[in-house]
Amino acid sequence: MADTLFEAKDLHTYYGSSHILHGVDFHVGAGESVALMGRNGMGKTTLIRSMMGIVPPRHGRILVRGDDMSRQPTFRIAQRGIAYVPEGRGIFPNLTVRENLQMAARPGIDGDCEWTFERVMETFPRLSERLGNGGAQLSGGEQQMLTIGRALMTNPSLLILDEATEGLAPLVALEIWMIVRHICASNIATVIVDKNYAALTEVADRAVVLVKGRVAYHGSSAELRGRPETVQRYLGL
Repeated sequence: MADTLFEAKDLHTYYGSSHILHGVDFHVGAGESVALMGRNGMGKTTLIRSMMGIVPPRHGRILVRGDDMSRQPTFRIAQRGIAYVPEGRGIFPNLTVRENLQMAARPGIDGDCEWTFERVMETFPRLSERLGNGGAQLSGGEQQMLTIGRALMTNPSLLILDEATEGLAPLVALEIWMIVRHICASNIATVIVDKNYAALTEVADRAVVLVKGRVAYHGSSAELRGRPETVQRYLGL
């Protein structure tokens, strides 16, 4: 896979003595969008945290652009062009919207500077009205927009979104999905975790479904939509 941007091979990850990931293989191609799916507790967030080195796997390899990053700290993986928007957002509440964005600004690993402050303002017009507000003064939807905008300011090659619409009102969630589509169309590779099966399979090129820490399904989103028995079996939808 010459165009593979990120690859995980045979990951086994534990929390204490609990074996969570059982030999997971996962990859993302340059510019590709992948939906990571599964019921609660199946290992989706653990896989992402293993990919980012937050919870290092006990066995297996993490490759970024073909380089082995398995034993590297999280900041080294991020420096290779990987941006992570975690569940819970993680903004800096004591910084203003402007400061949250500007502190993250940097060129991409290839020197790209396509995601400027001005472009983020165009993408998130609501944030442009809140530039002087502190992070803690924003609504949940605005905080999510700020977190995504901050990640884009790093000009990533791969953007990982973990439950980006969790807990948001339906209209706000719809706005976030429109932004996600825009990001996917901008040639940034994405890994998206969300409970909205319909929106996920519409946006993503491929779908990977985890069941009890193992890959139970891997194929195109269109193929998954055409297999309702698989959706029912693994996702309960």
